[in-house]
Amino acid sequence: MSRIAVIGGHGKVALHLARILTERGHQVSAIVRNPTHRDDVEATGAEAVVADVEGLDVDELAEVLAGHDAVVWSAGAGGGDPERTYAVDRDAAVESMAAADQAGIRRYVMVSYFGASPDHGVPEDDGFFAYAEAKAAADEHLRGTDLDWTVLGPSRLTTDPATGRIETGPTVTSSSVTREDVALVVAATLEDPGTVGRTIRFNNGETPIAEALAG
Repeated sequence: MSRIAVIGGHGKVALHLARILTERGHQVSAIVRNPTHRDDVEATGAEAVVADVEGLDVDELAEVLAGHDAVVWSAGAGGGDPERTYAVDRDAAVESMAAADQAGIRRYVMVSYFGASPDHGVPEDDGFFAYAEAKAAADEHLRGTDLDWTVLGPSRLTTDPATGRIETGPTVTSSSVTREDVALVVAATLEDPGTVGRTIRFNNGETPIAEALAG
């Protein structure tokens, strides 16, 4: 059994993840900004921890993360405000990496998106530009740390039921994947040390998740 901190614990992927992990016997701390989300989180079996990662410094965030075995970043500003997008999706994410290291946590899984890259190709006048820039910066920073990191890049998210099957690899192009399958991929990633140091982009496909990740 591991103790796992999920930052952004009220997101749709995170709620699926908390339920999946607790059903597998892990202890989950779901970190949320809004105290009114506590009931939704605790319904999954996770413990709700109310903390605004945007407003905490590294020392304060390290205190929140202390005692965990792994961190999952599944937070996001939600778009719309470029300043807040950079503050959350880039700056707070980078601080969480330093906080994990300070707290002695080795394992860190970043939930990013399929096209995240310094050469993402999103025009500056596109409303998605700030998010693309922020995620690219956070992912690149994580790859440069000494953490046991994995960057996950799911394609377009859907609300369909999980299939338990994905496709990944260098030839895969962006399609779609269910949010519940993303959560299953995160859980499988946490349980598979062979995913450390890898960037894994994926869609729904035909291969069972554990097999696809091992491949």
